[in-house]
Amino acid sequence: MKGTVHEVTPEVDANALLPGAQFIDAFRVEIGAAAVDARQACVRMVLHGRRWVDGLVHLRNILVTPFGLKTSGEGAPAPHGLIGLFPVVSETPERLVAGFNDSHLDFRLVVDVTGDAASRRVTSTTLVRTHNLLGRTYLALITPFHKLVVRGMMGRIVEPAR
Repeated sequence: MKGTVHEVTPEVDANALLPGAQFIDAFRVEIGAAAVDARQACVRMVLHGRRWVDGLVHLRNILVTPFGLKTSGEGAPAPHGLIGLFPVVSETPERLVAGFNDSHLDFRLVVDVTGDAASRRVTSTTLVRTHNLLGRTYLALITPFHKLVVRGMMGRIVEPAR
């Protein structure tokens, strides 16, 4: 059904995107005939998110600052610029890969646009590789919120850009 976000089995080559990833999930939304490429989908997800998602991200940034965790990817290699706090690692019209490495974990956000002109869908895949106890603890704490946040962010893809 158009506009409904569903959790799906990840369909990416995790080893090519983030070797050793211990966490991977994916969500998909049908967008119908909307002419959206991977960058536009990612921009709608990240920059035009719902207010409650923005609030959770702001709270997360406040809580992790004392632990020395990054609150953005600024300064990380970004061959294709930044979208919000995410450095874009690689990009085609059909796929955008963003993410950065930190001392506690590395992550990648993969946004894929597939389907024909009448029936497009966007899949957002998250991959995480932890490095230490802090990373594993952070991942365990954030996972329930992650699923809510991704669903909320993906709901913005089918809405007109603001």
